[in-house]
Amino acid sequence: MPELPEVERAAKLLRDVAKHNEIVDVETADDTIVYSGTTYEEFAQTVKGRVVENVARYGKVFYMELSGNGKMPVMHFGMTGMLQVKGQLATYYKETPRKASTDWPPRFMKFILHIKHRSTGEITQVAFLDARRLGRIRLCTSPLNEPPISALGFDPILSMPKLDEFKPLVLKRSCPIKALLLDQSFSAGVGNWVADEVLYHSRVHPERRCNTLTEDELVALHIQMQHVCQVAVEANADDTKFPENWLFKHRWGKGKKKEHTLLLPSGEPASIKWITVGGRTSAFVVELQHPNGAASSSRSATSRHGKEKAKSKYWREQENDASLSKEDESEFSSLSDEDGSSKGQDKTVGPVKKRKASSISTIHRSTRRKTEKAIEQVKATPSTRRSKRTSKRGT
Repeated sequence: MPELPEVERAAKLLRDVAKHNEIVDVETADDTIVYSGTTYEEFAQTVKGRVVENVARYGKVFYMELSGNGKMPVMHFGMTGMLQVKGQLATYYKETPRKASTDWPPRFMKFILHIKHRSTGEITQVAFLDARRLGRIRLCTSPLNEPPISALGFDPILSMPKLDEFKPLVLKRSCPIKALLLDQSFSAGVGNWVADEVLYHSRVHPERRCNTLTEDELVALHIQMQHVCQVAVEANADDTKFPENWLFKHRWGKGKKKEHTLLLPSGEPASIKWITVGGRTSAFVVELQHPNGAASSSRSATSRHGKEKAKSKYWREQENDASLSKEDESEFSSLSDEDGSSKGQDKTVGPVKKRKASSISTIHRSTRRKTEKAIEQVKATPSTRRSKRTSKRGT
C-alpha cells in the first residue's frame, strides 16, 4: 500500500502539473465502490472549470484545493491506487513492473483530468487508477475538518507532537508498538515499511509492548518517525536514493534465495527475520532489536558464571575484613541462613533473577544492601556479648 512518502510523491506530481491551472475537462468511469459518498457524474460536474489552487497531503490522503464555491476532491489510494500522466508510466508503489504501459486511456482508470496550463495553453492529462478498487474518491467542503482526515492521528511531517506529548500517547497503550504505529488514528501515513524502518533505526523490536518502552526508546521513536519520513519524502519515494543502511533496501527477501547485504554497525552481516505483528509481516534485525529491549541484551551478554563471580566477590571482601573474628563469622553465617543468603546457597539473588527487567547492576545493588545490613547486625552482636561478659566479671 502506498504510504506517506509515496502519497506525497503523488501530491507533488499533481501539484507540479495542476497548480494555478484550470481543469477544462474531466473523464470519469462509473464505480460505486471507489466513489464514496458521491458519484462519478457529480465528481466531474464539481471539479470541471475550476482552477487548482493547491494540492496537499495529510497521512495517506491527498486532496485538491479548487477555486470558487464547491466541494474539493479528497483521494486515498488504498492498496493499488496511483496517478499517471499521459505519455509517462504510472507511479507505482515499489517498482515499475515490466508490463507497465503508456497506453491511453489507461486500464483501471477512475477519472482523467484535462488540465490547461495558464501560460502556454498546453493540455496535460492526469489519470487516477485503481486496479483492486480499494481506493476512495470523495468530495468534501473542508477536507481537513471532515472524515477521513479529521479522524486521523498526527502526521509525522506536518503535525508531529512534541516529545512530552508523544510519550504518554505511547505509554498508555499496551499493544505491540508495531501495531500502534500502523494505527492511522495514532500516526497518519505510517504504513508497513515505514513502521519497520522506524523501529529498526530506533532499535525497538516490533512486538515490544508500548507501556514497557524506556525513556531512551521513546526518544528514539520520536526522532526516527520524523527522520525516516522526511528522508523518504526528500528522495521523492525513490528507493534507489534511500541510504544503503536502511532496512528497506534488504527487507524484501523473505522466501527468496538471494541473500541480503545489510551489515551491522560492527561490519558483520545482519540477521533479518520476519514475523507477523498487527496482521502485517514485520521485518527486524535480530542482533539490534531485542524482544525485551536493551535489558534483554544486557542479561544475555552476562553469563551465570559472571553473576556468581560478582556475588562471591562481596563475600570474600567480608571474610577478609579484619574486624570479623571466627566467632563473628559463625554468627554471620547463621544470620545469613536465616535471611536465605548463605554461601552455599544464594537465595538473596534468586528473586532478582526472576525479574525480567533486572540486570547485573540491579543484582549488585540488591546483594550489597542485604550484605551490609547483615554485617551491621553481626558487628552489633559480639559487642553486646562482650559487654555482658564484662558486666558478669564486674559482679
